[in-house]
Amino acid sequence: MIPLSAAVFFTSGFAALLYQVIWQRLLVLFSGADLYSVTIIVASFMGGMGVGHLAGGHAADRVSARGALLLFAASELSIALFGLLSRPLYYDFLYNRVGDAQIGPAALALLLFASLLWPTFFMGASLPLLSRALASRLDRAARVIGLLYGVNTLGAAVGALLSTWIFLPRFGLDGSLRIGVALNIACAAVLLPIVAVRLKPDTTDSLAAAHVPVVPVVSGFSRTDESRTGSSRTSFSFATWAVIFAGSGLLALALEIVWFRVLSVTIKSGAFTFGTLLGVYLAGLGIGALAGSVIAPRMRRPDVTFLLLESAVGAIALLLLTAFVRFVDDVPPLHPHLARFEPFSVRAAIAGDMPTALFTFLFVGLPVLLVLPPTLLMGVSFSVLQRVVQTRLTHIGRRVGTLLLANIAGSMLGTVLTGWLLLDRVGTAGTMRLLAAFSALFAVLGATLALRGAGRLTVWRVPAPGTAAIAAAVVFVPLIAVMPSSGTLWAHLHGTVVEAMLDAEDGSGLSVVNTDGKAAVFYANGIGQGVMPYGDVHTALGALPAFMHPAPRVAAVIGLGSGDTVHAVAGRRDIERIACIEIIRGELSTLSALRRRFPYAGLATVLDDPRIETIFGDGRIYLRRGGRYDIIEADALWPASAYSGTLYSDAYFALVRDHLAPGGLAATWAPTQRVYNTFIRTFPHVVAMPGILVGSNQPIPLDRAAISTRIAAAADYFAAAGIDIARLLDGYLSHPIVYGPDYPRQQLADINTDLFPRDEFDLSPPR
Repeated sequence: MIPLSAAVFFTSGFAALLYQVIWQRLLVLFSGADLYSVTIIVASFMGGMGVGHLAGGHAADRVSARGALLLFAASELSIALFGLLSRPLYYDFLYNRVGDAQIGPAALALLLFASLLWPTFFMGASLPLLSRALASRLDRAARVIGLLYGVNTLGAAVGALLSTWIFLPRFGLDGSLRIGVALNIACAAVLLPIVAVRLKPDTTDSLAAAHVPVVPVVSGFSRTDESRTGSSRTSFSFATWAVIFAGSGLLALALEIVWFRVLSVTIKSGAFTFGTLLGVYLAGLGIGALAGSVIAPRMRRPDVTFLLLESAVGAIALLLLTAFVRFVDDVPPLHPHLARFEPFSVRAAIAGDMPTALFTFLFVGLPVLLVLPPTLLMGVSFSVLQRVVQTRLTHIGRRVGTLLLANIAGSMLGTVLTGWLLLDRVGTAGTMRLLAAFSALFAVLGATLALRGAGRLTVWRVPAPGTAAIAAAVVFVPLIAVMPSSGTLWAHLHGTVVEAMLDAEDGSGLSVVNTDGKAAVFYANGIGQGVMPYGDVHTALGALPAFMHPAPRVAAVIGLGSGDTVHAVAGRRDIERIACIEIIRGELSTLSALRRRFPYAGLATVLDDPRIETIFGDGRIYLRRGGRYDIIEADALWPASAYSGTLYSDAYFALVRDHLAPGGLAATWAPTQRVYNTFIRTFPHVVAMPGILVGSNQPIPLDRAAISTRIAAAADYFAAAGIDIARLLDGYLSHPIVYGPDYPRQQLADINTDLFPRDEFDLSPPR
């Protein structure tokens, strides 16, 4: 029964991660991709699972093995039912019908939690239920629970990888949801006949009937073990272990955020980075839990072992990151990659147009190097902790549930602290130091228990806790001291030196400028976003709609970047207000700091022009809940970037179209054929120029003489920034292609949608 249940639980974990990836993307459309919204989505998902863990644990201890399996099967069917309803709920109802409403932060958090409670509750209940059903003997409890946790987490790891690399690129969100539903139904379909045939209604797992004595565990082993080892009662209460395990959750999620920040900058990829990291992270947890389920029953002091494992998590994570930064310049194919402007092209790598070794190192070697060793220890520690706390068969379900609830509470706290406070105040490097210091507390507790268990209340007249603290300091202080500063970290990972770099980071992202005083290159989360001096496609993108419009008054630009696009829009002096919406708060900070090093007129205009208002948040949400504009455009964004699909989909372009004032113009960078198709299908009137599209609800006036007059009036403005604006725009306006309402748009079938962001997940060979 255990092998079959393990296979079912593997499949259940697979489906759960598939859902998590998809539901987060759907909810981001409703709430936004800004820091607050994403944090609340993640916290709501974990919170619902925590409630399910607790409720499932209490329910499990009140039913027989057969009843627990039936409840598990019912949970799988409940998740499948919600999977069927989730797209209509999240997209058709929340996004399309509720999305326009002005919702406060507290109400948004409550709404997101409520919308996720149904499926996450049943996901959370599953482990306590299966643990109760399969752990028939106390001496096997740790092994069974560790096995179940391990296979479920491995299933989640495979789900994260396959959803990112196969399902979403091939089937989109809607098709992938159907796969998840089928998997949940399969889990229930496999278990229900077996429960009906092989387990009779009065079958129990011998909670009452098993002739196995309930032996209290002291320090993680029985009194028999205790008498054999001469140990004394030194371990903590269950409530204390739950609090300690909450600290473990805090450490785990905080490290995940740090790893994602470092890896996303290093890899320079987009949609495939998070799924890959999550897959490796979960694989480490799963493999570790399986290994722990084998070795935990043999441990004499599992309590001490658990604490030392947790302390090693922070120490090894810090050591590996420090070593990577110190030696990154010595990896030949990596150094030129770090300095590149463009994102890493997964499509080109798969097609063989880029070095296979670099692709393998970035997406396999580096995540395995930085993430796998610490997460293996996390997984082992979970199984070891079960050896400590599982002292009664009648309490297995509720203790598993309570521990997981505590761990999730710590994870939620870690997410909030890291995303909202630590990255903002001390940066990635400082956060890593604090996490290592926090993990040292586990070492202090473990060493204290070990000393007391050995009968050593003092060492050289120093009390055991003091001795443990000194020992932990000897190990951790040198590790923390050698961790490079954030400036050094980001300089190495951008292929530059500290003296030539400016950086600003918080939970919303990382902004870096590399400058030699004569030119500057701007990066957002490791990917190039613009250059200075201005005068490239960003200038054309901002200037074309501004000068094509006869009389613009209000404009909206999504994305600040280097400031090039908004600077170009401001070149039309008739415009009275420009709303610039930026999701990474550090962008404005780096621009302000750069001004002191690089006295460039274009930059000064962006920072000083009173018409330009910088608003931090999600641009799509801002438009949806805002007014109408004469000009709306997004700064040039790489289509393969994470969540870029939200600014290249037909729904986004329809949103822009519906928020244009009469005669208003929308503009977009169009680096792919799908963007062309999607934009032209959405707007009835379109003017296509090389790499740039301008659309409107009404015919677009293309009076070249009038446009040239407007451009000439702004010549001095652009000349101050070193731009020959007339010459630049002439290349775009020379041979425009005009699409009217009569153009047969139905032939443009290959488009980007919210439910299938094809460009973002495109793995086809480059054309």
